[in-house]
Amino acid sequence: MTPGFTPIELALAAGLVLFSAGLSLALKLGIHRSLLLAALRMTVQLLLVGLLLRAIFSSGSAWLTLGLIVIMIGAASYEVGARQRRRLRGGWTFLVSGAAVSSSTLLVAVFALASLSSSQDWTAPAVVIPIAGIILGSAMNAASIGIGSLLETISAERVGIEARLALGHTMRQATDPLLRRAIHTGTIPVVNQMAGAGIITLPGIMSGQVLAGFDPLAAAQSQIFLMFLLCAASVGSVVIAVFLTLRRLGDDRQRLRLDRLEAARA
Repeated sequence: MTPGFTPIELALAAGLVLFSAGLSLALKLGIHRSLLLAALRMTVQLLLVGLLLRAIFSSGSAWLTLGLIVIMIGAASYEVGARQRRRLRGGWTFLVSGAAVSSSTLLVAVFALASLSSSQDWTAPAVVIPIAGIILGSAMNAASIGIGSLLETISAERVGIEARLALGHTMRQATDPLLRRAIHTGTIPVVNQMAGAGIITLPGIMSGQVLAGFDPLAAAQSQIFLMFLLCAASVGSVVIAVFLTLRRLGDDRQRLRLDRLEAARA
């Protein structure tokens, strides 16, 4: 089995994206431009990352590995904030997302690498970067969904929250149902991943290892280990993100501070 795809094979796969864009044009869906731009961006990014990783893996430099992980966390934190329809003023959404994503990713990644220390060189860039990247993606999605859900529901239910505050409830008591709803919403993707793994889908790591010729049972064990990591990272990230966001929307006088929110973007 070849280690990569030929340009012809990649071009054939790209034809599926072009077909999807053509379908958008034919049905006037208006998504053809975003599809094509996303596909182009993804292609360029992955090729550049592939070249970068090849250089880092060859060098074995711990500093280059650490630098890349810091850049990845910074980019993920920015993406979480940039995706929001509503954001906290003063760049606080980016600060909150950075704290949530970085802390959950680093803690879970350190645990994962320590767990692997008995079976392989856990300090090798070829081990550290892929594991950190997979965990980071899950943490980023959970934080993004959780923050978005919380900000939208708090804005929509402002009257009810302020009524409960007027009755003597604390900010936490008045917003507790919304907080729990946001955390639940943020964890839906990873819960669906775990529930559907094996029966509905063969997740990425398992599929990749099976295609590479690994024993299917060993591949399943690798995927189980990974899904447990993603679960912890997702839950940790969304809990931190939602609690910090809610804290910013209140003050010491138990008031709802929607003046700290930017106007909703179209």
